Amino acid sequence: MMQVAAAGAALCAAGYLGLTAQPPGILRSLAKTAAVALLALGAGLAGAPLLLVMALGLCALGDLFLSRDGESAFMAGVGAFAAGHLAYAALFLTRPDSDPSGLLHMPAALIAAGLLVLGLIMTQVLAPRAGALKGPVLAYIPIILGMGAAALTLPFGTWVFAAACAFMLSDMILAAETFVLSAEHPLRRITPYAVWVLYWGAQAGFLAAFS
Repeated sequence: MMQVAAAGAALCAAGYLGLTAQPPGILRSLAKTAAVALLALGAGLAGAPLLLVMALGLCALGDLFLSRDGESAFMAGVGAFAAGHLAYAALFLTRPDSDPSGLLHMPAALIAAGLLVLGLIMTQVLAPRAGALKGPVLAYIPIILGMGAAALTLPFGTWVFAAACAFMLSDMILAAETFVLSAEHPLRRITPYAVWVLYWGAQAGFLAAFS
């Protein structure tokens, strides 16, 4: 049953890719939400950790909100994704093979330092541009980077850190698209597709790693 749910999720993800740059609509919202909600269903059917099911479910809820227009929908989406990141961090840190002390040793220490520098750069870039959303946006930065740091506590060679990097990168591209790039910027022709491929690939990677 998990394989059926995962296949359905992949079909929805592919379908949404063709709708990514389209205006908000019911079909677009359904495809985007189902692409991750079905991953959550598959995780549940496979007996995956509850925190994984929760994280995927929260991300699906965030997708539903962000597929709609308006500041209130955006804020609800940010809240759902922040909770999803925290659920992923809790999942990583509660695994039997998690070793937080590894963050003090190479190469994890170097990568963690890079995440810290990245967070400072993101703060400097986004703070002057986020307007009324400055508070929530700046609060979101340490949450997403904290999820990445939590992934570093797990052994290298798994899908987890690669998926975490893809998730963080999708968030950074979305932030640039929302607050930095002008409406006429040529990169806007590809950013929606890059965000979706990286983001959905990250969720599928997490499911593969923990199921």
